[in-house]
Amino acid sequence: MLTPSGIIPALITPLSAKEELNLKALRKLTNYVIENGVHGVFASGSQGEFWAFSAEEKLRIWEAVVDETNQRVPVYAGTAAITTREAVQLTQAAEKAGVDAVSVLTPYFINPNGEELYEHFRAIAASTRLPVLLYTNPDRTGVKMPAALVARLAQIDNIVGIKDSSGDLTLAQEYLSSAPANFSLVMGRDTLIFSGLLHGARGAIAATANVVPALVVKIYECFKRGDIAGSLKAQEALAPLRLAFTWGTFPVVIKEALDLIGMEGGPCRAPVGAMSAAQRERLNNLLKELNLI
Repeated sequence: MLTPSGIIPALITPLSAKEELNLKALRKLTNYVIENGVHGVFASGSQGEFWAFSAEEKLRIWEAVVDETNQRVPVYAGTAAITTREAVQLTQAAEKAGVDAVSVLTPYFINPNGEELYEHFRAIAASTRLPVLLYTNPDRTGVKMPAALVARLAQIDNIVGIKDSSGDLTLAQEYLSSAPANFSLVMGRDTLIFSGLLHGARGAIAATANVVPALVVKIYECFKRGDIAGSLKAQEALAPLRLAFTWGTFPVVIKEALDLIGMEGGPCRAPVGAMSAAQRERLNNLLKELNLI
């Protein structure tokens, strides 16, 4: 069973000027990050605007990424949905598309209790042979995943880990201490990759790795070979790009950064609009400081 580890970019979903899928650009991006040393790719997650696409569009995204990756690294698919029924349907479609694992965010808008969350994830895991990575992002969903619930879910054979975007290192430690030793924690906050590794995380699903994959990989690779100072230095170099997310409506900053460095990000789907000219200039200057322009 796959153990989520290393640096896994949360791929953007490139769009045309008319907000249609740009699968050619997605294939180019997939190659770009793999050639820069990432350990997996994650399609249709939060940075990938999962909420903006139909099931049919998600299937096209997954098929393109699976085909372009060609088994060089594992492919993770985001199959989040508000209802269990839809999440199961998406998970089964992702399995048929050939992905290696799914990542399932908690429901959003509604706020299920602990038992309802357990049954939600249990049913999804039971519907597939794929490894399932739980995903908690309470700032965006309003739904929390207590450590006791995660420990209970970790007893299910194909629930292999959790992506933690809570930003709470105390909670991250509780996830690790209460779950089996083979349960994998991956960080979802790009500013906390180094700290997460120190606490026992096995890697990160990182939006910034779309733009600077080699730098994000350096945090992980330095840490793994015992170069703690080098890992910290790489984390400090990455932090300004992650902090720039507030310069536009999520997730537009990473898409515009890709445009600025000569890749194709394209727009987000409305109502998310473009960055202001002033903020785009700030981003351009930051990318120059990172030697990307």
